[in-house]
Amino acid sequence: MILGIESSCDETAAAIVRGGRELVSSVVASQIATHSPYGGVVPELASREHLRNLVPVTRAALDKAGLTYADMDAIAVTNGPGLAGALLTGVSFAKSLAWALQKPLIAVNHIEGHIHAVLLEQHQKSAGAVEFPVLALVVSGGHTHLFLAEQRDDGWHYENIGHTRDDAAGEAFDKTAKLLGLGYPGGPIIDRISKLGDPKAVKFTFAQLKHEARRESKRAGRVEEDRKRFDFSYSGIKTAVLRYVETHEMFSAIEARRRALMKIAAPTEEDYKELCDRQTLDLIASFQAAVVGDLTQRTMSACEEYGVRTLLVTGGVAANSALRASFEQRGPLVGVKVHFPSRIMSTDNAAMIAAAAYSKWIARKFAGLDVAAEANLQLR
Repeated sequence: MILGIESSCDETAAAIVRGGRELVSSVVASQIATHSPYGGVVPELASREHLRNLVPVTRAALDKAGLTYADMDAIAVTNGPGLAGALLTGVSFAKSLAWALQKPLIAVNHIEGHIHAVLLEQHQKSAGAVEFPVLALVVSGGHTHLFLAEQRDDGWHYENIGHTRDDAAGEAFDKTAKLLGLGYPGGPIIDRISKLGDPKAVKFTFAQLKHEARRESKRAGRVEEDRKRFDFSYSGIKTAVLRYVETHEMFSAIEARRRALMKIAAPTEEDYKELCDRQTLDLIASFQAAVVGDLTQRTMSACEEYGVRTLLVTGGVAANSALRASFEQRGPLVGVKVHFPSRIMSTDNAAMIAAAAYSKWIARKFAGLDVAAEANLQLR
């Protein structure tokens, strides 16, 4: 029975998972209302909200499960990557719990947590073991990564074969929404209203990234092998949207829309439709179609290159309806089984952290009380 703690960005979460497969309880405190006036996450405010929420959220998870701290076998916590201050609050809290309760402490990489969000729900569905090779696309506001995942006796191991060279896809969604005066969080808003526009109205192109293959030597026989990479880049499309707005003199309409939406507590699709002209709706639809198309094309190329049988698409952007539809269409055409987490499990939560901790529990990979929050922690 593992208690998971997650505080890497703007969600304070606690969850209990039994045996890495059974979700017992999960509680998430959102900070959207706190950060919405600023159009993005303010790190110091996020840290303060975590300090306020960690104890009550954890107690709520225990109460929901009908359990106590004494019933837990280990405490798991996200120690990176993420916002340094936000991570520190969760790590400090988890260390204090582990020390006071004399329970093992397990440090979990946030990105690995997203991968295990899919695996946890696959277990709950009794869908059987995944077919290897497995490729995981982790795509969110802070991450756009491709990992080859391998399960060994001592747990899961990961090889990064692609990442964003600048901005993550989710960040491009949020910043584009902010630029167009649509509100925060931008990704879900763009997804909701993109169907109102023409996805072919505005042509966006992506840089042709040069991927230098890494040469890795295998111990047996010292055989050299080229490992092809599939990187992403989303800073260019943000700039392209800005240039479009400038050349079409859209700033006055954007400011009027921003002021109008600030007066509406919970804008509906009709509100957005009324406040966005045809040109704006077409721009939004074209932007989403371009990003979704690029994510799909590069990921499916990686699947072909590495002979992938199973693709896990996870992270906040995995909740995007167009992205899901794109992968669900492309996967079967090339014999790749594509799995997503549920939409509620796509965003940050602690269930994925507790689930990812289970293989570390089995292998007795425990963290010391000197474990630190690492904002740029790598997954291996």
